[in-house]
Amino acid sequence: MNPRHRTSRSQMRRNARRMRRYGVQPIASITDDLDFAPLIIVAIGRALWRYRSELAPVTLALLCLVGGWILHRAYPTWWPAILTITALVAGALVVWGRWVNLTRPIERGYAAVTTAFTGGWLTAGTLLGPFGRPLPAVLGIGGVLLAVPWWAHRRRRARVRVERTLAAWPDIAETVGLAGSRVQSAIVDLWGYRFRLALGRGQTVEDAINRIPNLESALGSRRGAIRVQPVPTKHANRADVRVIETDPHADAITWPGPSITSITQPAKLGLFEDGSPVRVSLLRRHALIGGIAGAGKSGAVNVLLGDLTACPDAIIWGVDLKRGMELQPWAACLDRLATTPQEADALFADAVTILDGRADHMAQQGQRTWEPTPGAPALILLVDEYAELVDEAPEAVRHADSIARRGRAVAVQLVAATQRPSQKAMGKGAVRSQMDVRIACRVREQRDVDLILGQGMLKAGWHAHRLDAPGKFLISAPEHDTPRRARTYLLDDNGVQRTATHHAPHRPRLDAVSLSALEVATIKPHTSVETDKTAGRHARSQGTQDAENALTDALENAPADGATMDELMRLTGMGRRWVYYRLDELTRADRVVQVSRGRWHAAPHNP
Repeated sequence: MNPRHRTSRSQMRRNARRMRRYGVQPIASITDDLDFAPLIIVAIGRALWRYRSELAPVTLALLCLVGGWILHRAYPTWWPAILTITALVAGALVVWGRWVNLTRPIERGYAAVTTAFTGGWLTAGTLLGPFGRPLPAVLGIGGVLLAVPWWAHRRRRARVRVERTLAAWPDIAETVGLAGSRVQSAIVDLWGYRFRLALGRGQTVEDAINRIPNLESALGSRRGAIRVQPVPTKHANRADVRVIETDPHADAITWPGPSITSITQPAKLGLFEDGSPVRVSLLRRHALIGGIAGAGKSGAVNVLLGDLTACPDAIIWGVDLKRGMELQPWAACLDRLATTPQEADALFADAVTILDGRADHMAQQGQRTWEPTPGAPALILLVDEYAELVDEAPEAVRHADSIARRGRAVAVQLVAATQRPSQKAMGKGAVRSQMDVRIACRVREQRDVDLILGQGMLKAGWHAHRLDAPGKFLISAPEHDTPRRARTYLLDDNGVQRTATHHAPHRPRLDAVSLSALEVATIKPHTSVETDKTAGRHARSQGTQDAENALTDALENAPADGATMDELMRLTGMGRRWVYYRLDELTRADRVVQVSRGRWHAAPHNP
């Protein structure tokens, strides 16, 4: 053949791309040989391949005709075997169709009906011949009726559209700056599609992440609809690209109820975009929740409290310097709630005292970690708007730094929520650097991503500034090391009230080791725990008995509107911490009534 008339494969591909892009234009050409046949054959073949999904019912009908003719001519006695195989395959599709990606019952039913019709027609065609009446008419009418659901199926049409889009990937890759990359596989799901991308030589996942805006334009998606993540394999030149066509997080997700019954279990905070739960372990980990006002921090805190208050092996202390606006609804489940700077200082000082007491006890017992149980619960300090502590309770910040560095082994943990965890907002200590679990809700500035999640996270694809709805977040934890968007559950005010009321009767109390450490610190504030243990026990016994008698007399002689904390401290000669814990114990025993916030008197005697 003349080399001038030979069409190379690259020229054929260019011609096909032009045909897809501009359509087939009518052209009249006069040459001396009129060699149009190769081009026409190629065009027809490409059209048939392009529309192979739409032509699948026609192809199946033709195969039935050919297969029936061959079976009737060569194996006419096989019709019982064909009928038996048809029944078995149709039944298997109904029962186990989900294993071949037929997830919905209607899809399994359609596949079983189609299999039964095709197998039944082949059985009749094998016995009677494919062209014997009325088999051709049955095949035509049945084929059209079964083809309509196939043509109308949403997921099939979406798969075809995705295949045609990705077929042009060589051109797309060259346009967006990822020349040499190729698509290895693609999957269509309920919310869009995703495909595995093999990057070219010298290209990294970070290169693909930096070109997300270009990919959104080239693939015709909406802004913010594309996610690029590294593949959890040894290959550094692989990336998973996900295109979200229908936002699964467009609407709020109702909280289904507590997901854990122990602090040792991973809590479920929400759902990822693929529907999988966001589970994270909180035991012996400090947590940071950040984001601008209205981004969903309070919602994340409520979901976290909904799970933690269901755990009988975890005590929760709350700090809310907005006078309790955020945490007051959970007050019935909180062992302590500090709403003033003075109360916050005392609360953190007590937490450090418990930390030291537990550490001393563990050293004496030869233990390395505190294992939470209902009798020895973990202590969780939850601070709403942590930045307020820096300005209003600097002493609490100093104690928080100590807890962040030393609290894990003894199960004294810190959970902090703040709008912008800058160096000033988090204090000058090691609090932020010790946070193992970090949740980033929407932020306004890109640099805030690194403040919440850690240095270099923005460059690695953690784009919290692109979150577009309250409750959406990114989570960084040892078990979550790739940027995946998620949304927290919605626990509204009524749900908070119901949950707090339900969990309040089952909340645990401080263990004996922690209470003993607090009593020693109250009675002997200037003496270490280790000095003169015999004298310490005697002083504790004598001083506690006198103080308890004075407290009982003060409560019984209190006016109708109750005695204040300051009055009880003056009459007993004890500190705020001791009086607080004794009032809490007596209230639980129905021996003390809290008349109003900050005022108590003895409960009426019922003979």
